[in-house]
Amino acid sequence: MAFQLPDLPYAHDALAALGMSAETLEFHHDLHHNAYVTNGNAAIAGTEWEGKSLEDIITGTYNSASVAQNGIFNNISQLWNHNQFWEMMGPAGNAMPGELEKAIIESFGSVDAFKSEFSAAGAGQFGAGWCWLVKDSDGGLKVTKTENGVNPLCFGQTALLGCDVWEHSYYIDFRNKRPVYLSNFLDKLVNWENVASRLG
Repeated sequence: MAFQLPDLPYAHDALAALGMSAETLEFHHDLHHNAYVTNGNAAIAGTEWEGKSLEDIITGTYNSASVAQNGIFNNISQLWNHNQFWEMMGPAGNAMPGELEKAIIESFGSVDAFKSEFSAAGAGQFGAGWCWLVKDSDGGLKVTKTENGVNPLCFGQTALLGCDVWEHSYYIDFRNKRPVYLSNFLDKLVNWENVASRLG
């Protein structure tokens, strides 16, 4: 069965007062995300990956030795990334649950130190990509950044929080001010309850 574009878990205008406009969501979800679904389905049709899970396709087609990834990986990885991205934000759930706060403090020293490191990773990602809060294989938390559509699945990590720093994610609302977008994302948009649920 072909992959489908998931509905947003909230209305297009639900995040507008928090800094992400309905116009951004219409372009980002309805057009960009949908293009990854359409192109991903076309790329895997008739291949060994047809019928496999997103996760299996991502880990099976990622090439750590290559700077430029293949078309199947690029589209399927971005499909997965965006599926997570919408769930990691929301108009509610902005208070950080205690167990997540404790884990962040253990790994970074403070919540503010984590936010600073996360924002720096996103601002420092040259060109298109993502910044992440991940749970590593040793159970510790760390901040990473990845180019283009590469994500933590490629490195055996669990994605707890990801922020899209491709220009289409923020240009309508913040123009070229990526650091301001990142600060707003952390302070107003993140659904910390969803992030905490990924700790396992």
